[in-house]
Amino acid sequence: MVTVRRTFLISLEISQRCKYETTQMNANQHTGTLHIVATPIGNLSDISLRMREVLATADIIACEDTRHTRKLLSHLNISAKLTSCHRDNEQQKATQLVERLLSGSTVALVSDAGTPGLSDPGAVLVRAARAAGITVVPVPGPSALATALSVAGLDDSNFYFGGFLSAKKSERRKQLTALKSLPCPMIFYEAPHRIEAALQDCFDILGDRQAQVFRELTKLHEEHKAGMLSALIEQMSGKVLGELVLLVSGAEEKQHEERPENLDELILWHRDQEGSSLKDAAKQIADALDMPKSQVYQRALSLWQT
Repeated sequence: MVTVRRTFLISLEISQRCKYETTQMNANQHTGTLHIVATPIGNLSDISLRMREVLATADIIACEDTRHTRKLLSHLNISAKLTSCHRDNEQQKATQLVERLLSGSTVALVSDAGTPGLSDPGAVLVRAARAAGITVVPVPGPSALATALSVAGLDDSNFYFGGFLSAKKSERRKQLTALKSLPCPMIFYEAPHRIEAALQDCFDILGDRQAQVFRELTKLHEEHKAGMLSALIEQMSGKVLGELVLLVSGAEEKQHEERPENLDELILWHRDQEGSSLKDAAKQIADALDMPKSQVYQRALSLWQT
């Protein structure tokens, strides 16, 4: 009797488990997938087979500019429903697109060029989709950042990516001031009508450093200039066409001066250090030279203001 009851309970547990898994499977089947699709930054030959397949089978394609994306789809002979999803409506469209995804639609998100979410719209929709339990799948491909780095010739893999610098001069200079001491290369996207001003601000704030400018990457008139910021300012003056990537070398590591051992020279060395006070210097020197603090202090008084 016990064996029969145990067998019944096991069968019931298996039945309930299968019922739960079937319910979950049906729920997943009714939920669409969000594809984040990278598109060419210029050269249409960079289109991947996977990108083409995802765009061709998507129920709806969300894009920055429907006119721009329609040209790409026309080149691919793809007919698809488009909806705009740009900076100004991203929050509202994210809500609408998540509803479509929850109802089972497959959505592909593209930007005008490159990888969505990388200085382009996309992050808001991705967060909303994940919060709703929707599967988000990346479809990797072209990126101006990766493309520029691949031909920059950097020895170190460390770098700072700042996206687009502010269009406002005062904000842009604040951003650069905050980055002044970074030891790694800094990479920014820049618009053609602001590149000269951006280079000038880099020169004023960061000093005359080595830099590189990449223009029209992967396109017919692709251009790469390298040199000191002062030289690049002259080369990029006047009318500039095409999107740009700017790479500026990081700050050089400061060489620490060897501290002198002579009392007078040591006092002057401490005086010239940023943030050093006479009182603190006298104590440190007295400890270092094993001298009475009062003797060091008196000598420092006579030298500190010279």
